[in-house]
Amino acid sequence: MSNQGERFKGKAEEVGGAIEKGAGKVLGNENMQVKGAVHEAEGETRQEVAKAAERLKGTGEEIKGAVKNAAGKLLGNEQMEAEGKAKKLEGEARKKANQ
Repeated sequence: MSNQGERFKGKAEEVGGAIEKGAGKVLGNENMQVKGAVHEAEGETRQEVAKAAERLKGTGEEIKGAVKNAAGKLLGNEQMEAEGKAKKLEGEARKKANQ
Protein backbone atom coordinates (compact mmCIF):
# COMPACT_ATOMS: atom_id res chain seq x y z
CA MET A 1 0.00 0.00 0.00
CA SER A 2 1.20 3.52 -0.72
CA ASN A 3 2.37 5.75 2.08
CA GLN A 4 -0.64 7.99 1.45
CA GLY A 5 -2.88 4.97 2.05
CA GLU A 6 -0.98 4.14 5.22
CA ARG A 7 -1.43 7.69 6.46
CA PHE A 8 -5.17 7.46 5.77
CA LYS A 9 -5.42 4.11 7.58
CA GLY A 10 -3.47 5.56 10.49
CA LYS A 11 -5.76 8.56 10.73
CA ALA A 12 -8.83 6.32 10.64
CA GLU A 13 -7.34 4.15 13.38
CA GLU A 14 -6.49 7.23 15.45
CA VAL A 15 -10.01 8.66 15.14
CA GLY A 16 -11.60 5.27 15.85
CA GLY A 17 -9.45 4.92 18.94
CA ALA A 18 -10.40 8.39 20.15
CA ILE A 19 -14.08 7.55 19.71
CA GLU A 20 -13.64 4.24 21.55
CA LYS A 21 -11.75 5.99 24.35
CA GLY A 22 -14.46 8.66 24.65
CA ALA A 23 -17.22 6.07 24.67
CA GLY A 24 -15.41 4.17 27.40
CA LYS A 25 -15.15 7.33 29.46
CA VAL A 26 -18.86 8.10 29.04
CA LEU A 27 -19.80 4.52 29.90
CA GLY A 28 -17.35 4.31 32.79
CA ASN A 29 -15.60 1.36 31.11
CA GLU A 30 -11.87 1.61 31.84
CA ASN A 31 -11.02 -1.36 29.61
CA MET A 32 -12.67 0.35 26.63
CA GLN A 33 -10.84 3.59 27.43
CA VAL A 34 -7.48 1.82 27.48
CA LYS A 35 -8.16 -0.08 24.25
CA GLY A 36 -9.23 3.17 22.61
CA ALA A 37 -6.06 4.92 23.76
CA VAL A 38 -3.96 2.05 22.38
CA HIS A 39 -5.71 2.19 19.00
CA GLU A 40 -5.32 5.96 18.94
CA ALA A 41 -1.57 5.67 19.59
CA GLU A 42 -1.21 2.90 16.99
CA GLY A 43 -2.87 5.16 14.42
CA GLU A 44 -0.58 8.06 15.24
CA THR A 45 2.44 5.76 14.94
CA ARG A 46 1.30 4.40 11.56
CA GLN A 47 1.00 7.96 10.27
CA GLU A 48 4.46 8.93 11.52
CA VAL A 49 6.06 5.85 9.96
CA ALA A 50 4.46 6.68 6.59
CA LYS A 51 5.66 10.28 6.83
CA ALA A 52 9.19 9.15 7.71
CA ALA A 53 9.24 6.88 4.65
CA GLU A 54 8.19 9.80 2.45
CA ARG A 55 10.89 12.01 3.96
CA LEU A 56 13.44 9.31 3.19
CA LYS A 57 12.20 9.16 -0.42
CA GLY A 58 12.53 12.93 -0.58
CA THR A 59 16.12 12.75 0.61
CA GLY A 60 16.90 10.21 -2.10
CA GLU A 61 15.33 12.46 -4.73
CA GLU A 62 17.34 15.42 -3.44
CA ILE A 63 20.59 13.47 -3.70
CA LYS A 64 19.80 12.13 -7.18
CA GLY A 65 18.86 15.62 -8.30
CA ALA A 66 22.01 17.20 -6.88
CA VAL A 67 24.19 14.59 -8.59
CA LYS A 68 22.41 15.03 -11.92
CA ASN A 69 22.62 18.81 -11.59
CA ALA A 70 26.35 18.66 -10.88
CA ALA A 71 26.93 16.24 -13.76
CA GLY A 72 25.03 18.57 -16.07
CA LYS A 73 27.16 21.51 -14.99
CA LEU A 74 30.34 19.50 -15.42
CA LEU A 75 29.34 18.31 -18.88
CA GLY A 76 27.89 21.65 -19.95
CA ASN A 77 24.50 19.99 -20.46
CA GLU A 78 21.87 22.56 -19.52
CA GLN A 79 18.95 20.14 -19.86
CA MET A 80 20.57 17.64 -17.50
CA GLU A 81 21.38 20.45 -15.10
CA ALA A 82 17.75 21.67 -15.15
CA GLU A 83 16.37 18.14 -14.71
CA GLY A 84 18.67 17.66 -11.72
CA LYS A 85 17.56 20.94 -10.18
CA ALA A 86 13.90 19.95 -10.69
CA LYS A 87 14.42 16.53 -9.07
CA LYS A 88 16.20 18.13 -6.12
CA LEU A 89 13.32 20.57 -5.63
CA GLU A 90 10.84 17.69 -5.88
CA GLY A 91 12.69 15.92 -3.06
CA GLU A 92 12.71 19.05 -0.93
CA ALA A 93 8.97 19.48 -1.45
CA ARG A 94 8.29 15.83 -0.55
CA LYS A 95 10.24 16.22 2.69
CA LYS A 96 8.49 19.46 3.58
CA ALA A 97 5.05 17.99 2.91
CA ASN A 98 5.76 15.14 5.34
CA GLN A 99 7.15 16.98 8.35
